[in-house]
Amino acid sequence: MKEKNSLSTVVSETNPPETNQSSAEDVQRHWQGVVKRRSFLKGLGIAGATLSASAILGTQSNAETARSTGKLSRGDAALLRFAAAAELIEADLWQQYNELGGVQGGNPSYIAALSNLDGDMPQYIADNTDDELSHAAFLNAYLISKGEEPVDLDAFRNLPSSQATGAKDIGRLTNLLKLDVDLSWYTRYRSTKNPDFGVKFSGPFTIKNQPAIPLDDTDTPPNQPQPVPPANAQESRMQAIANTAGFHFAFIEQGGASLYPTLAFKATDPEVLRILVSIGGVEIDHFGLWHDKSGNAVSQPLAGVVDPVTGLTFPDLNALHSELDQTNLILPEPCEFISKSLPPCSVIRPTLTQNGGAVATIKAFTDDLLFLGQSSAFFSLVNKLAVEADSVRRGF
Repeated sequence: MKEKNSLSTVVSETNPPETNQSSAEDVQRHWQGVVKRRSFLKGLGIAGATLSASAILGTQSNAETARSTGKLSRGDAALLRFAAAAELIEADLWQQYNELGGVQGGNPSYIAALSNLDGDMPQYIADNTDDELSHAAFLNAYLISKGEEPVDLDAFRNLPSSQATGAKDIGRLTNLLKLDVDLSWYTRYRSTKNPDFGVKFSGPFTIKNQPAIPLDDTDTPPNQPQPVPPANAQESRMQAIANTAGFHFAFIEQGGASLYPTLAFKATDPEVLRILVSIGGVEIDHFGLWHDKSGNAVSQPLAGVVDPVTGLTFPDLNALHSELDQTNLILPEPCEFISKSLPPCSVIRPTLTQNGGAVATIKAFTDDLLFLGQSSAFFSLVNKLAVEADSVRRGF
C-alpha cells in the first residue's frame, strides 16, 4: 500500500485533475507489471544460481573423485612421460660432462680448460648433473605413484663413451664425440623478434663435427697445462673442445627452457602443472647460467682459439660491435609476444608447440647429432612419446 500511495501522490502533483484518476490507474498497472517481471527474473536468478552451484559442486565432486583415485588423465601422463624421457637423455649427457669436467671429474686438462671460461665451471657442471638426475628420478617415481608406467631407456645405452682419462667406459644414450651445435639461440635472445611469429635465426658462427669432451689421451693429454691463450696445438685442441662444451651446455638447457612452459600449457591437473612449472623454472635457471659462461669463449682473452683438427675458430664477437653478438647481453631482449599489436615483452621463446614442443625438442637434439648412432627402435620410442605429448589438449 505504501508504494501505491506514493504513486498516487506523484501523479496528483504532475497531472491536471481531470486526468489524475486514469493516469494513476495506468501507472499502477505498469508498476504491477514491473513487480511481476522482477519476481520472474528473481526466480530465474535463483534457478540459475542453483544450476550454477550444482554444476560447480558437480565439477568439484568429479575432481575430488579423480584425485581420490590417484589416477592421472591420459594427457597429463603423456606430458610427464615425455618430460621423464627428456630428463633421462639430459642426465646421460651431463653425467659424461661430469665424469670428465665436474668438481670431482677425472680429467685435469679438461677441467682446466673449462675453468678458463669460469673458475666455478666444474661445480656448476656437478650441480647441473645432480639436478637432471633428480628430475628423471622424481618424474618416474611420480608416474609409478599414480599407477602409470615409468620411462625406461636403459635398453638404448649402447653408444660409445670417451676413451679419455676420467670417463667411464660404459654404454651411453647420447653422443658428445661429434656435434653440430645450433647457436641460433644466441642471436634469438638478443633480438626483438620471436620465432613464434615465423622469424628464422642463425647463430653468430658455426660449430660442426666438433667434440665437446676429450676423445682419448693421445688426442687430448689429461695432464697438459691449459694457459690462456693456448701455447701449442694440443692446448688449443683441448680449449676448443671445452669452448664447444660451453656453447652446448646453453643449447641443451635453452631447449628445456622452452619445452617446459609448452608442456605446462597443456596440463589439466593442478599438481601436474605444478611439477612442470617447478622443474621448468630450474631449466630456465640453467640456461641463464650457461648463456653467461658461453660468452667467455668468444671474448678476450679466449677469443681466437682455433681447433687444429677441425679448423673451428671461436671469433671475438665483441669486436663486431653488434648487439646481436655482444657477449654480456645475456638477459632476454623484449620481443614480440602474443600479438604484434602489444608492446614488446621479455619472455622465454619459443613457446608454441610447433617451435618449442616435444617433437621440436627431439628434432633439435637429432640435428645436434646428440643421437648419432642410435637405433631405429630408440627413435621410434622417443618420437612416439613426443607426438603423444604434443597431441595433448588441456581439459577442464
